[in-house]
Amino acid sequence: MTIRINNLSLGLDEDISILKKKASKKLRISEKEIEDLRIVRESIDARKKDNIKLTYAVEINHKDEEKLVNRLHDNDVRVDVSKYEPDVEPGSEKLNNRPVVVGLGPAGLFSALMLAQKGYKPLVIERGEDVDKRTETVDKFWKTGELNLESNVQFGEGGAGSFSDGKLTTRIKDKKCDYVLAELVKAGAPAEIKYEAKPHVGTDILKDVVKNIRKQIIALGGEVRFSSKLEYIKSNNGKIKSIIVNGDEIPCDALVLALGHSSRDTYEMLHKIGIFMEPKAFAIGVRIEHPQEMINVGQYGKMASHPRLHAASYNLTYQSKDLGRGVYSFCMCPGGVVVAAASEENRLVSNGMSYHARDKANSNSALVVTVGPEDFEGTSVLRGMEFQRHYESLAYKVGGGGYKAPVQLLGDFVNDRKSTKLGAVIPSYEPGFEFADMRECLPSYVVDGIKEGVNNFDRKIKGYGREDAVLTGIETRTSAPVKITRNERLESISLSGLYPCGEGAGFAGGIVSAAVDGIKVAERIIEKYSAIQ
Repeated sequence: MTIRINNLSLGLDEDISILKKKASKKLRISEKEIEDLRIVRESIDARKKDNIKLTYAVEINHKDEEKLVNRLHDNDVRVDVSKYEPDVEPGSEKLNNRPVVVGLGPAGLFSALMLAQKGYKPLVIERGEDVDKRTETVDKFWKTGELNLESNVQFGEGGAGSFSDGKLTTRIKDKKCDYVLAELVKAGAPAEIKYEAKPHVGTDILKDVVKNIRKQIIALGGEVRFSSKLEYIKSNNGKIKSIIVNGDEIPCDALVLALGHSSRDTYEMLHKIGIFMEPKAFAIGVRIEHPQEMINVGQYGKMASHPRLHAASYNLTYQSKDLGRGVYSFCMCPGGVVVAAASEENRLVSNGMSYHARDKANSNSALVVTVGPEDFEGTSVLRGMEFQRHYESLAYKVGGGGYKAPVQLLGDFVNDRKSTKLGAVIPSYEPGFEFADMRECLPSYVVDGIKEGVNNFDRKIKGYGREDAVLTGIETRTSAPVKITRNERLESISLSGLYPCGEGAGFAGGIVSAAVDGIKVAERIIEKYSAIQ
């Protein structure tokens, strides 16, 4: 049990050591009575740009927590007793075979970690390469346009997040988030991710983190197989019987399906064998690049260069009444680059990535518009996936082939003309770009939505609508195009023993939420079965 104190503020030039004094004043006790002060939240309050503050939540230990809190009657002070402990009680049903986890993105990684920690010795199947080989493969793709269909920005150890910003921001309120962050820190992530309001790891550090978690899974008796693709699932009387991996049959009682949002051939296989799925909404659009310095000034004003303030980010939303659609920024990467993220031949996808330092010249973010099943042609449950494929194919063609991206300056985009030259903002996308008209590779309502959104966002961040901001096409993988429906035990409603989870199953939207969903699924397996002897 601890005391949590919210809303302690420091000026940018005040030392963090002052927090203890502020906490004692808030609690009306001496500093000597405070035991083990810990920062649990740090955020930037930039509402007044001439007086930017750092706002903290802290935890302390005290010999009489409840009595002290009850005496204060302060909404900013409370006793905090709820901590997540992975103490789920094992079930009694015997596992004839070790549980199998498909996919080594955040959902699969943390599901496997939890199973391993509890003695279940999972077998982990990943279609892509380990993170070191995968990095070499992806670098080669960015330089040459030579795409590996099984190991790329979407597939491989760490999932799509390994080539992103490594953002750990989440909207979910679940104590399992604390466990995820703690395990990431143990594996080498910076300690500050446990308390920063907008934590991130960076793609450079994240690769070592996922590698270290994999090593822990193996040390606890688990097994990890790379370049191993799930090809088929066999069942008997509505229960999973075995899986086919690289042509070999593996007996299986419990299968964690953490496939990620881009495993389209796996979706097709699931549909073929009768696994119930539903089409779901997602968003498509472009990546937009601005000078990072401009975003810093827009968010922090004259204090933008202060050493306590890092590269600024933004989160922008707009609702178009005329279109009935949301327009928003997504996966914002301060001081980052736009990257080629294709996973299928002759289909072009862009994404954003940044390193821990976030020190590149440009900021970038997805600028996307919501689309839903009513926009997709046909009646197939996979029609959202085919919608993505259609526009990715157009983008590839418009970019001139070789995975070069279509690029258009914002001023030209707004005025429906093809760009002919760059301004001050230089596109960061590899393996190259071609000037194009985005109307040729996006639906008209998405183009109209982006135009409306930019006009609104320019009022929120000065310079957002600058004419030489660079638009790079196209962003389509904001989330999964389907949801694999689960029952209350988190199993597929179609097949007992199949546990869909994470972003690819439609139950998460980011690294932390996917990891938490993977943990939830692992807990259901643990509750049902006894550990492997």
